[in-house]
Amino acid sequence: MGKTFKVLVLCTGNSARSILGEMLFNHLGKGRIEAHSAGSKPGGTVNPVALETLAKHGVPCAGARSKSWDEFAAAGSPEFDFIFTVCGNAAQEACPVWPGHPATAHWGIPDPAHVEPMAARRAAFEDAYLSLKKRVETFLALPLETMSREKSALAARRIHDEA
Repeated sequence: MGKTFKVLVLCTGNSARSILGEMLFNHLGKGRIEAHSAGSKPGGTVNPVALETLAKHGVPCAGARSKSWDEFAAAGSPEFDFIFTVCGNAAQEACPVWPGHPATAHWGIPDPAHVEPMAARRAAFEDAYLSLKKRVETFLALPLETMSREKSALAARRIHDEA
């Protein structure tokens, strides 16, 4: 097997969208991707509807946990090839910026975590899942092994613009 690309998916709370992204990258990447997620202000728990949505689609989510990006800023942490932010653009939601490394792409996804009632929340998680799945699949179809970092970052931003 060739290079394994390291991906970090960032959001503020690391309980919903970034967890979906992490699990999708790991599942669909089939060993080509080693994905992690983190938050600038993690909530400490994974949203149960995120786990329910992943399970519904057969995406393994063992080990999913809400964690601070401080875990990945320490010495000996993985050096990431790609960083994605998945915070929404609406409601002045603050999206974290990874110190020392610009985001490869911002893939803004509306926050499904607080949608009410529960049936609407489940639908919002399904929408978030499908949107992220489409973007991850499109990104993984790129010839990352032969692309420069700049070209892959530009392609990742285009994926969001075309979503």
